[in-house]
Amino acid sequence: MKFGIDRLLADPTLRKPLDGRRVALVAHPASVTEDLVHSLDAMIAAGVNVTSAFGPQHGLKGDKQDNMVETPDEVDPIYNIPVFSLYGEVRRPSGQMMSTADVFLFDLQDLGCRIYTFVTTLLYLLEAAHGTGKEVWVLDRPNPAGRPVEGTLLVPGQESFVGAGPMPMRHGLTLGEMGHWFINHFKLDVPYRVIAMEGWEPEGAGFGWPESRIWINPSPNAASLNMARAYAGTVMLEGAMLSEGRGTTRPLELLFGAPDVDAKAVLAEMQALAPDWLAGCALRECWFTPTFHKHAGALCNGLMIHAEGKFYDHHTFRPWRLQALAFKAIRRLYPDYEIWRDFPYEYEFERLAIDVINGGPALREWVDDPASVPADLDHIAARDEASWREIVRPLLLY
Repeated sequence: MKFGIDRLLADPTLRKPLDGRRVALVAHPASVTEDLVHSLDAMIAAGVNVTSAFGPQHGLKGDKQDNMVETPDEVDPIYNIPVFSLYGEVRRPSGQMMSTADVFLFDLQDLGCRIYTFVTTLLYLLEAAHGTGKEVWVLDRPNPAGRPVEGTLLVPGQESFVGAGPMPMRHGLTLGEMGHWFINHFKLDVPYRVIAMEGWEPEGAGFGWPESRIWINPSPNAASLNMARAYAGTVMLEGAMLSEGRGTTRPLELLFGAPDVDAKAVLAEMQALAPDWLAGCALRECWFTPTFHKHAGALCNGLMIHAEGKFYDHHTFRPWRLQALAFKAIRRLYPDYEIWRDFPYEYEFERLAIDVINGGPALREWVDDPASVPADLDHIAARDEASWREIVRPLLLY
């Protein structure tokens, strides 16, 4: 199979519209060809007139480990072109940045989750191009989490850098498809093109991630396909006082970790509450000591998610519900436990991080309500998931 970048490089007719035009590339470390050449190098070698580059959160080089760690603008030392940061002084491309090119090629590997900020960066680029005549092309890449949809829709008014619009946590689209949704939903006037993949089968072997391609971290903590599958659930730990495993070698592959929580007891409570929400993966008790971030230096007990190998069932694994259930079990076992993070998250200083992440308070309220049961959350989510599937069905390219 071929990703969008590979098709663009292999087919001169696809590149023909770029002749004589200034081109910008939005990229990160996973923006590579099938031969592992970075897209910036490959495009310039192919004769494309690349006049600027853009890096999203974590930078073009992907060297910024944590959230809220900014990347400065710079000049590429090899090609002597400006490299603009979209996670530095600005999140949205400025007019000066947009003036450096006529066509903007967006070549970012996504994880298929609303909160992964590359989705929002695409929207901000499209909005910056709106009405200017600037073209935006997405060089499409797989959604490693595949087509399943899960989670409640973001509530209007709850938009943020981790919530670009009313979509569920696990959206089931490629970024090329997402661009079409953004243009339709926000009524954007942008010449938009998707260089589609060739041979991507979201229901084929790998269930989203092709077995013929190796995994390269699109961000420092996205270290495996297992993480990409679990992320739509485990990312909610960023809104909790529980550890998501930052400061370890397997961040965001944990259901939780803490020095004062009994993981076996939590797992037993989860199994008693909603055993079907644990389907599609294996949960394994583990111990770890984070070297930085939450609970740094403390021995933590937790549960590792294995959505891989013989333990993985693509159609029954529901990471958002799984994570919600873990929160609920902890709340029932430890009624006074301070689950929710109360310090700033992604430059949101007023709203609780868990509400920012979920695009509203529904999940937190369900966890904290002693009378609520799994069916209550399932009812809300199932309605939103069905609505989203209907909305995006005409936009699917594969």
